[in-house]
Amino acid sequence: MNYKAVWKPLPGSQSLALSCPCNEILFEGTRGPGKTAAQLARFRRNVGVGYGSFWRGVIFDTEYKNLADIITQSKRMFRLFNDGARYLSSASELRWVWPTGEELLFRFGKEADDYWDFHGQEFPFIGFNELTKQQSPEFYEMMFSCRRSSFRPENYPLESGKLLKPIPLETFSTTNPFGIGHTWVKKRFIEPAPRGTVQRDRQMVFNPQTEREEEITLTRVAIHGSFKENPYLDPQYIATLMAIKDPNRRKAWVEGSWDVTSGGRFDHLWNEALHVIKPFRIPDSWTVDRSHDWGESKPFSNLWWAQADGTAAELPDGRQFCPPAGSIILIGEWYGCPPDELNKGLNMSSTNVAKGVAWIDKRLVGEEVDEPEEIRIDGVTQGQLHIMPGVCSEVIPGPADGAIFNTGDNELSIAQKMEAQGVTWLPADKKPGSRINGASLFADMLEAVIEGLRLESGVPEKPAFYVFDYCRGWISRIPVLVRDDKNPDDVDTQQEDHDWDGTRYRVLHSPQKITGMLVRSR
Repeated sequence: MNYKAVWKPLPGSQSLALSCPCNEILFEGTRGPGKTAAQLARFRRNVGVGYGSFWRGVIFDTEYKNLADIITQSKRMFRLFNDGARYLSSASELRWVWPTGEELLFRFGKEADDYWDFHGQEFPFIGFNELTKQQSPEFYEMMFSCRRSSFRPENYPLESGKLLKPIPLETFSTTNPFGIGHTWVKKRFIEPAPRGTVQRDRQMVFNPQTEREEEITLTRVAIHGSFKENPYLDPQYIATLMAIKDPNRRKAWVEGSWDVTSGGRFDHLWNEALHVIKPFRIPDSWTVDRSHDWGESKPFSNLWWAQADGTAAELPDGRQFCPPAGSIILIGEWYGCPPDELNKGLNMSSTNVAKGVAWIDKRLVGEEVDEPEEIRIDGVTQGQLHIMPGVCSEVIPGPADGAIFNTGDNELSIAQKMEAQGVTWLPADKKPGSRINGASLFADMLEAVIEGLRLESGVPEKPAFYVFDYCRGWISRIPVLVRDDKNPDDVDTQQEDHDWDGTRYRVLHSPQKITGMLVRSR
């Protein structure tokens, strides 16, 4: 029997995306290599092979309106097969169904709570359209519990008696390296291994079918595609991409580069080579304090700051460093998130957080004190801690989210519980307009460093902003903060912005030096 091909993948990344055997695939890269078509074809390849109604898929986007393009592409592709497939277009349906029982749904979801609309269902195939639109990995990871099937080949032999292979369980996503979820997608797929390299996660699990422990390997891979592989693209389209003025967007869409700041609020001003500096001991006349943003299920952020008073500091190599009075330097951080996680808290009590803060205060002034057991697990400090012991002579209270000062019925506030451990805070400026004012002032301080390079002295004239180079957590999170679509002068509050809140509180804060006031545990 002669068969006529009705759709054929392009050589290169599109063909590789269809043949890849991994459980979790990200087809990423520039605009235009045919990522959406590959996603649709990936599902379609198992239609009509014998799985019937067991072969069920769902493709997600974050909003209903964003599904329009992939639905249109599905109509163009699936109708080519002329196999009786029907598209049900009502708002409650949005699905393809085949005479042999298979179905593919189009749905929208982005919050963890959206998962409960699918809890308990079976989807051997799960797709995400433009994965970097997902603000966090929560919904994405929760849907993995639906990536399952009750199909057993021995129970459904073909008429010939031949047994099918076990039904594949796969998550296939597409994306460009740009969007609010850029950071977590990059951390999951791009940073651990070069594109095309399979990541393997081996673990021992109980197999209910064999009733014994077995080693199971889950596989993950990023496949890079480029518009240069697609001969059907009009060169005018490429010229349009090349003409994009935003350098980060152009680099992402034309080069497929993940080394971009995706729509960042501060990316036009941030320069790691200028703003990140080597640590030095803080002069005694400068102010050192700390800021705090509370979190339990989400990360808490404790940041330690030095504010210059116009006197010079001596660098380790003997040179002088004298930023303008009012300049701020981040000199330490303790972030309440597991090192290998994103936007997940430690569920540590406020009392234990305070014990950790009090201990860090003492270490910063050079006291040799034992680390509290309450902030350790298996001998390892919880969260992400980066400080330099003996960097200053005193620490005074700084600003914290006003919410920690709220009291409940017959209950102490978080601030009161912390004060019982010798850790006090001052209410942060959260007046109307403070979010925009804080972002604007922070941008001014970043810009002051850049403008200083243009001066003959090379020193900023206005208060500037610097970060000690070991504060890698802050450095990894703040520069990639994206703008709020509805208010571009602010940052999007849906992202991991706990460090930003602590930074904003401090930028807006005007400390008063209290001689000899050292924050100590009682």
